Amino acid sequence: MSARKYFGTDGVRGVVGGERINAEFALRLGYAAGRVLARDAQTAGRPTVVIGKDTRISGYMLESALEAGLSAAGVDVLLAGPIPTPAVAYLTRAWRLAAGIVISASHNPHYDNGIKFFSSSGAKLPDETEAEIEAMLEQPVGCADSAGLGRARRINDAAGRYIEFCKSTYPNELDLQGLKIVVDAANGAAYHIAPHVFRELGADVSVIGCEPDGFNINENVGATHPETLAAAVAAQGADLGIALDGDADRLQMVDNTGRLFNGDELLYAIVCDRAKIHPIDGVVGTLMTNFGLERRLKELGIPFERAQVGDRYVLERLREHGWLYGGESSGHLLCLDLHTTGDGIVAALQVLAAMQRAASTLSALVADLTLYTQKMVNVPLAPGVNWKTHAGLQAASTAVQQSLGEHGRVLIRASGTEPKLRLMVEADDPALAEEGVRQLVAVKLS
Repeated sequence: MSARKYFGTDGVRGVVGGERINAEFALRLGYAAGRVLARDAQTAGRPTVVIGKDTRISGYMLESALEAGLSAAGVDVLLAGPIPTPAVAYLTRAWRLAAGIVISASHNPHYDNGIKFFSSSGAKLPDETEAEIEAMLEQPVGCADSAGLGRARRINDAAGRYIEFCKSTYPNELDLQGLKIVVDAANGAAYHIAPHVFRELGADVSVIGCEPDGFNINENVGATHPETLAAAVAAQGADLGIALDGDADRLQMVDNTGRLFNGDELLYAIVCDRAKIHPIDGVVGTLMTNFGLERRLKELGIPFERAQVGDRYVLERLREHGWLYGGESSGHLLCLDLHTTGDGIVAALQVLAAMQRAASTLSALVADLTLYTQKMVNVPLAPGVNWKTHAGLQAASTAVQQSLGEHGRVLIRASGTEPKLRLMVEADDPALAEEGVRQLVAVKLS
């Protein structure tokens, strides 16, 4: 497939006011997507989409522009307001809609934003559909006649519906009574949702990062700044802390000692709990998943595969195999027995359920998982240099891997956003990782 001009691995994203994230482009994108959706609609009558957004100030502008473009293309629009990305996926599927649209730049600062789509099944749009939308973007924006225009209406109970869905993923026989939790919603889309979910399941909940002002999303709070949560858990004498990112599809957790649990550890806790209930066919991680998780799962007889970085690629691999569980170190965790996409709140509930079923602390649940030391350095990559065939780099990589044996691995990959090469060595001995990276960095990439 040829390179796409607008869509990246997770929709269209950029700086607000730039080439792709502005009112004019959003209107064109809405119209182009509407034309494709209207053509592919399988239901009788006019196709309908739901639009959700996070708490960035630019969401108002982009929401209105998308609404106008979709209406001009003859598509009805449901406006759900600020709700998490996985909530849009859920509502799209639950309401049998043609598609769902999310206005969010996830964990990025407020001056970025993005637009991404879900199919009628609640999954990311297929590459072929995104390519068709891109092709339609090159056409002039038109307008249906008056009788063919789409209508728009605001949905006032979207948050409540999603809260009930999240609660339904927690086992009926369990509750969170007696557990004191700090919830950090990153001043993002789950600010008015996540606290209710945990409270209504019985937890004593206090909050941080739940006062969005349009500009403070992800600012020193949330999954990208878990140190803020750790401080709050300690100050309040809480049992646990739950940190989401701006669109609530990413999860990090902190225990009462201040220990941070990343996505690899949380995925391990979920998988080990599920393995007591039914056989685990396999687990998918990414190129960045800690080697310690891979080795431990294999010791347990659970197949493990790596996909490219990005929850989109984890999901693709899971579907290829018919497997249910996967995720990223960053905290995108997928439980396909419960949801079609990664969901921070749902993932947190699964970790809590694992703790409840085992009558155990989170640290005890992952005590037999030893994460390896990861040392990574970014080095400039000159134009025209093919690092994949560079003799010196390949020789150094082979030598380092041979020195590590089964005690680590080498990962070399190009940055997707800048002319840099990411060199990583992972080992059970920090000194081995440090020495391996030193050998790779010493290679002259010319």
